[in-house]
Amino acid sequence: MPIYEYRCSACRKVSEFLLLSLNSPFTPVCPRCGGTDLERVLSRVRVRLSEETRLERLADPHRWGGLADIDENDPASVARMMRQMGPHLKEALGEDYPGEVDQMIEEAMESGEMGPPDDASGEEDD
Repeated sequence: MPIYEYRCSACRKVSEFLLLSLNSPFTPVCPRCGGTDLERVLSRVRVRLSEETRLERLADPHRWGGLADIDENDPASVARMMRQMGPHLKEALGEDYPGEVDQMIEEAMESGEMGPPDDASGEEDD
């Protein structure tokens, strides 16, 4: 039972549709505007990982590129690492992610301790 994504030509909203049978005719309808001119888009591949596997991947220093260059005595260096890892930690830890981390990073940015936000996106290079 695949899930397909379609983009509405009228309002540009991307919606997901679960197809119970590939043999049945299917005409998607936009849930936002009711439009019927929808184009199928390529979806990102989603892989479910166990919590243990996600945490193991977070702990892998090769995943973070310059992690070996982190100077634990330099607040700006640690802050850059946390800014890069933050989104991944939130995803891995869910409700257990300490909200204080975001607050500490924000305060460090405001005080200038973190340096320029050159890699603030937390995105990895693929």
